[in-house]
Amino acid sequence: MRLRNGAFLTLLLFCLCAFLSLSWYAALSGQKGEPLPRRRPPRAPSHTWAPAAGTGSGAAAAEGGRKPTRAPLPRPGGDVVDVYQREFLALRDRLHAAEQESLKRSKELNLVLDEIKRAVSERQALRDGDSNRTWGRLTEDPRLKLWNVSHKHVLHLPTVFHHLPHLLAKESSLQPAVRVGQGRTGVSVVMGIPSVRREVHSYLTDTLHSLISELSPQEKEDSVIVVLIAETDPHYTSLVTENIKALFPTEIHSGLLEVISPSPHFYPDFSRLRESFGDPKERVRWRTKQNLDYCFLMMYAQSKGIYYVQLEDDIIAKPNYLSTMKNFALQQPSEDWMILEFSQLGFIGKMFKSLDLSIIVEFILMFYRDKPIDWLLDHILWVKVCNPEKDAKHCDRQKANLRIRFKPSLFQHVGTHSSLAGKIQKLKDKDFGKQALRKEHVNPPAEVSTSLKTYQHFTLEKAYLREDFFWAFTPAAGDFIRFRFFQPLRLERFFFRSGNIEHPEDKLFNTSVEVLPFDNPQSDKEALQEGRSATLQYPRSSDGYLQIGSFYKGVAQGEVDPAFGPLEALRLSIQTDSPVWVILSEIFLKKAD
Repeated sequence: MRLRNGAFLTLLLFCLCAFLSLSWYAALSGQKGEPLPRRRPPRAPSHTWAPAAGTGSGAAAAEGGRKPTRAPLPRPGGDVVDVYQREFLALRDRLHAAEQESLKRSKELNLVLDEIKRAVSERQALRDGDSNRTWGRLTEDPRLKLWNVSHKHVLHLPTVFHHLPHLLAKESSLQPAVRVGQGRTGVSVVMGIPSVRREVHSYLTDTLHSLISELSPQEKEDSVIVVLIAETDPHYTSLVTENIKALFPTEIHSGLLEVISPSPHFYPDFSRLRESFGDPKERVRWRTKQNLDYCFLMMYAQSKGIYYVQLEDDIIAKPNYLSTMKNFALQQPSEDWMILEFSQLGFIGKMFKSLDLSIIVEFILMFYRDKPIDWLLDHILWVKVCNPEKDAKHCDRQKANLRIRFKPSLFQHVGTHSSLAGKIQKLKDKDFGKQALRKEHVNPPAEVSTSLKTYQHFTLEKAYLREDFFWAFTPAAGDFIRFRFFQPLRLERFFFRSGNIEHPEDKLFNTSVEVLPFDNPQSDKEALQEGRSATLQYPRSSDGYLQIGSFYKGVAQGEVDPAFGPLEALRLSIQTDSPVWVILSEIFLKKAD
């Protein structure tokens, strides 16, 4: 519009200058009696000469003796000026009309641009599951304009529509057909549970009872459980939804529990699938639909929380499972991990960072027809870290840094009737039943360090996080194992076990347990007010640590005196040389309530 207005102003000035020039030239020509060159003026009206009424020629001659004269004619220059004035006025009218038309077109283009911006904004919101109003607002004309604009000769990034082109047929294809709940966001953990129709027995409500009953009130405020009824039969989805609403009204109302189901237009035509890996067509259809169900859940849950945990509808959970998962994720020494596994079975108890879900969904959608989900997850890790020029062992070591296993398992598979018709499966997680002493406890966040030389990958960090045991070469006097807490805290008790079943002799001998109290004058003041001595009667090292226990037969355990107040660190100090290597198989530090 700025360019168009400038051109119009230039043309207007040019016409005005031309008009003034012609007027000046015509005036000069009229004064000199010279006709205008080239241009023949329009023919003026004819004038006849006649004597004055009622007189004759003699009378006229007798009157003053003057010759008869003609009536005055208009000068040629004046006629030309009139003509150009009329043409200029006509040109001005046409330019004014053109300007009005330009303004009208500009307003129409601005309206179209506003429609496009609003449509793009609502298409963006469509990924959050609540923009079914987008195309309903647009009339046919803006839809066509939006389509034309989006098909200019520009580069386009791949989207879900490239992998699932059938979704373009219906604008509601990515909108949940059923959506029950409060739409809670901003939580730490989102748990996704896909559920399908089973011929014999449904385990969904039992699974929900187990998951919800093991949550504390604080955990219920910081999590969301999303149930995907992965069926397109409206009668069935309605029955399941109403049953959940009746059994869990408080959880629905509070926002803890949400129920969704996909649009009937979300799934492609499964009759065109190719058989692969020796699987019959029905199994190929089952695993393909399962991949799409996982993708739908991940896309819906991506913006709701920090972590996403994939579960199934036929499991039970251990107590404190949510805090255990969250703390395990927070205590990872690196952010490079991609999958944290809290069960060794299938796709149960797999935690992802929500920021990684876009990559995972896109990868699954690229190959959703080709392989089952567990294979695809392994392929993602292979693509990220494996070197084709290295052997399989090197690849496995690299993938182990991205896929980290927590033991013991927090979830157990209880279903026997698979969602695949006619299939009986008696899968059990063997690690779920292992109740090692305090094994499921989560140690407080701390920085761990040691002067011992670690053997292979058996690091102290993994032992503290209960991923593995700590194994080190022969210790000497003066060596130490230290746990420095990120925030000073009060400890209630401690427990350390050295050695294991395979290597029972690799124990700690003549090793003391020491704590470093936080230098807080307020704690000393409280101790005096309660009648306790501020000078605690415990052996003190030169660097301020107080000895509170020691190892006996490879084990150290005991309670921590409340008089210490908040502690900065806890340390295991080796007093004498040892003849054997050392294994620290269990670390347990319990915070005071």
